[in-house]
Amino acid sequence: MLVLSRQKDESIMIGDDVEITIVDVRGDKVRLGINAPRSISVHRKEIYLAIQKEKDAEEHPAPTSGNS
Repeated sequence: MLVLSRQKDESIMIGDDVEITIVDVRGDKVRLGINAPRSISVHRKEIYLAIQKEKDAEEHPAPTSGNS
C-alpha cells in the first residue's frame, strides 16, 4: 500500500483522469473531493462490497428446494 501525506486543498492523481483532493480535516475525519470520469464508479468501500455481494447473488442464485 502506498501511503501519502497531504494537507487541506492538496491533491493526488491516480492515472491521468482521477484527482483526489483533501477538502477538510476535522479530528479523525477527512473529507475527500474526487474528480473522475463518469465511466469510473466511485463508492465508499462498504457500498462497493454490498454492490458486489448483490451482483454475486444475481449471478449465482441460491438453489431452491424444489418441494412443490
